[in-house]
Amino acid sequence: MDSTSAVTRAVADFAAACLDDGPATPVCVGLSGGPDSLALTACAVRAGLDVTALVVDHGLQRGSAAVAARAADAARRLGAQARVLPVEVGSRGGLEAAARAARYEALDAAREGRPVLLGHTADDQAETVLLGLARGSGARSIAGMRPWREPWGRPLLGVRRVRTLAVCTELGLEVHHDPHNRDPRFTRVRLRSEVIPLLDDVLQGGVVDALGRTAAALQDDLDALDGWAEAAAKIAIRPDGLDCVALDDAPAAIRTRVVRLWLREVGATEPTQRVIAAVDRLVTGSGGGQVAIGGDPGVRSVVVRSGQTLTVRLTER
Repeated sequence: MDSTSAVTRAVADFAAACLDDGPATPVCVGLSGGPDSLALTACAVRAGLDVTALVVDHGLQRGSAAVAARAADAARRLGAQARVLPVEVGSRGGLEAAARAARYEALDAAREGRPVLLGHTADDQAETVLLGLARGSGARSIAGMRPWREPWGRPLLGVRRVRTLAVCTELGLEVHHDPHNRDPRFTRVRLRSEVIPLLDDVLQGGVVDALGRTAAALQDDLDALDGWAEAAAKIAIRPDGLDCVALDDAPAAIRTRVVRLWLREVGATEPTQRVIAAVDRLVTGSGGGQVAIGGDPGVRSVVVRSGQTLTVRLTER
């Protein structure tokens, strides 16, 4: 099977499995003009989807507006509708993280209730798993990207990057190669160009596929644990706080998930592993004092244990 047929089948299978109306579902595609997103746009149209390509212009490189316009024109020639979304990229978390945040915000604002398909491939999944492993922050960080988490869809997670390049060659599509994707200042670029080829050499191939299987298996495990934790949370999380007794017999993997759910419920929008672990020690009675979980200037929110219940209090900084 040629690459275009194979990738089109991957998109069609994704649509049938994940989208409410299958291939009849109107979708957006996040299009950069690179080979992955361009191949996804082409194959989504070929799979019968009603496609609107959303091209985010980050404005980070000279001529970026022209690159975005060419990508939008390519999408229209393929049979999709297209829009260019100029954004301003901040500096929080570094250039890569800030650009990603601006991109997702723009895509979410422009999708008008439609799912957004993204061109992440099996190679991107392998890089994500390795980055998560290096951070050492638990199973969730090495479970990689999910094929579908509303509204974001990733039909190509089982497709190698060489396939998307081949699609563009087969269809005669002009591809934009982002210089940032070859810049060794970015960790992901070095993983792609140095680490994964070395692992393939040492382990005699198959590393990308193996890391993808690892991510998929972990996602199944995490889904089961998350379901267990949600059931436990319905008992432990009460209007007056978190009931520690209700978690006495819960394994640590469940208890810490309930803690995370409760923290998010009381205003800690993205609690870190360090904060979750500290609050968990209050639950088990192995830690004392209070745990800061955020707040506003001049005031901070802290978790304290009173008897058998955790509550949140406001204190002056």
